[in-house]
Amino acid sequence: MKLIYEVQDRIAFITLNRPEAMNAMDPEVYELLSKAWIDVRDNPDIWVAVITGAGEKAFTAGADLKTTIPKAREKADFFMTQKDMILNRGLEVWKPIIAAVNGYCLAGGMTLLFATDIRIAAEHAVFEISEVKRGILPGNGGTQRALKQLPYAIAMEMLLSGRRLTAQEALSFGLINKVVPAKDLMSTAEAYARQLCEYGPLALRAVKELAVRSQSVPLEDGIRLETAFQEFLRTTEDAKEGPRAFAEKRKPAYQGK
Repeated sequence: MKLIYEVQDRIAFITLNRPEAMNAMDPEVYELLSKAWIDVRDNPDIWVAVITGAGEKAFTAGADLKTTIPKAREKADFFMTQKDMILNRGLEVWKPIIAAVNGYCLAGGMTLLFATDIRIAAEHAVFEISEVKRGILPGNGGTQRALKQLPYAIAMEMLLSGRRLTAQEALSFGLINKVVPAKDLMSTAEAYARQLCEYGPLALRAVKELAVRSQSVPLEDGIRLETAFQEFLRTTEDAKEGPRAFAEKRKPAYQGK
């Protein structure tokens, strides 16, 4: 299988599984990845997702240029904006997404990374937006998210020249959350995921959606939206369980209801 998809204890694990090709994404991988993200979005038994690449060499080198770029598209496909939707192309997944970067994170790997929420990298990981070197551009949000997540000069240097960042540089610029030895990568990512699963899942989704939408709405509209979300959350069983568990000095038993 070019993509491994497993669900364990409310955590979805997505593994790009083409280590011989630096986990590059061909059309089949994109199709499988689309199905995986849709299941993460729609499956009530999933509260958090973790994405990584197989092996120790690469998270993903992005699109497999040998199979994706030469492929001709029908003109009508231009208007099929929801076809094979993926996370970094605009699929709305409000559950937390954790990236475990185990090596090269290049091109489409970077645009995928930009669409995740918490990012753990192995010490040998490197980050590069390299499409301009191939005469193409970093689609699926690459040109749109880079300046929102990196300092202007760094983002522009990466976009225009393909500058490569080490894991420590990426950490210093706030692109990733933590750098760990390769042997600790997945256990660290899973620990983050299990921690998030202890919190109210509806509250987590509300916080993520409000935070993401805050980047594109005026402050007064965002605050109004925040108030509406708060009123909704107060009607949930989880909102009753949280204070009850606090008063009873026990761990909350959230159900996502």
